[in-house]
Amino acid sequence: MSYIGKSPAVGNFVKLDAISTSSTNTYNLTLDSVAFTPESANHMLVSLNGVIQAPQTAFSVSGSTITFLPSSGTLSSSDSIDFIMVYGNVLDIGTPSDSTVTNAKTNFVSTSSSAGLQIKGDGTTDGTLQLNCSQNSHGIKLKSPPHSASASYTLTFPTTDGNADEFLQTNGSGTLTWAEAGGGSMTKLQTQTASGSSSISFTSTYLTSTYKVYQLHCTAIDLSNDGGNLGIQTSTDNGSNYTNSGYKNIRIFNRDDTSTHSMNSGHGTSDDRVRIIGTGYGVGTNNNEGGMSIITIFDPSGTGKGKFFKCYGCHFDENNKLAMQDHTFALDQSTAINNFRIIPASGTFSGTFTLYGIA
Repeated sequence: MSYIGKSPAVGNFVKLDAISTSSTNTYNLTLDSVAFTPESANHMLVSLNGVIQAPQTAFSVSGSTITFLPSSGTLSSSDSIDFIMVYGNVLDIGTPSDSTVTNAKTNFVSTSSSAGLQIKGDGTTDGTLQLNCSQNSHGIKLKSPPHSASASYTLTFPTTDGNADEFLQTNGSGTLTWAEAGGGSMTKLQTQTASGSSSISFTSTYLTSTYKVYQLHCTAIDLSNDGGNLGIQTSTDNGSNYTNSGYKNIRIFNRDDTSTHSMNSGHGTSDDRVRIIGTGYGVGTNNNEGGMSIITIFDPSGTGKGKFFKCYGCHFDENNKLAMQDHTFALDQSTAINNFRIIPASGTFSGTFTLYGIA
């Protein structure tokens, strides 16, 4: 609504607590037993002995104290302050009624220099935010560090809600990420899901000198060609070229036959890949076949020494026999590895592949 001239003042209209008079002209103003400070005497309606008192002439106000002026004479216990009304402070809306401040009105806007909402301390107690239950009978609190800590930092939450059993960890600069439990030393870097893929790659974004040891967890592996295998080929030029020979290895592979358990071992001087799964006994393609594997990669970004890989895996082969493998691979190469790809011997593959960094 528009007005001609000054807009009407809005305020908090209250009746102050009753006051018992005595042989003094100065009294404390309270509302619900709490000290109350009016804007000025002109905002008050005061009745003394049934007579409305003129502000500034019959009484004055200083803070939360009212003083009846000499024109009223010295009050005694026989006098009666009938009531004191306060009709609001200029541009002061007073205390809002319950449920009158809606979500649309609490539009807290953050800027580059200030937070949208501050929970302040009272000089003794640190700022505390409480989140109540649906019945508002109890709740949990988030509390600031003490004043003595001189703490001032920002925590930035991840972009997703994480996976089951993960916890929040910081990078030391306030950026929070989800990580899997495991002594607090294993950090999930990337998960890729292959579905009828000819290859997938893990790039230099994740394969850096930040970690000396990496682990690749391979689950639900399925190959399109019966009796095939799956492996890793490495790159030193961000995936422009991949090494496809010279992977020295020592391997042990077992199979659970119906009548006996077979065990084999061997070594190679020029394998074309680090075998993830399928060495000795190929991977079957029936619905209940396929397998899993864990590969540890040691210091791929290091220089001056070879690159080493340790592989453990199990699968059902093309005859639906349970097979396992325990492999150690080495690449006689001092150049840092900054990319690797997962690739089958032939055909395509599916599965979930998660890379972790181990501090």
